[in-house]
Amino acid sequence: MKVANIGELKNNLSKFIGFVEQGGVVEICKHNVPVAKLVPHELKKTGNHTRLGCGEGTVKIKGDLTEPLIPAEHWDMLGK
Repeated sequence: MKVANIGELKNNLSKFIGFVEQGGVVEICKHNVPVAKLVPHELKKTGNHTRLGCGEGTVKIKGDLTEPLIPAEHWDMLGK
């Protein structure tokens, strides 16, 4: 465990965050009196539970997906 006063923590925050990411703990002091601890966040690792093909048959395509939705004469970007 490392001990740091607030000023030192502010000046070297990324260094202390890196230390905590590696599993360390930082005790934060104000005028050498402990006021808080910076500890690693416990991430819950959840696996991907999606099954391949679970959405099969749920979408109906109407029309041609390769054709524009609006007529070409309404496209301002054509510059005609």
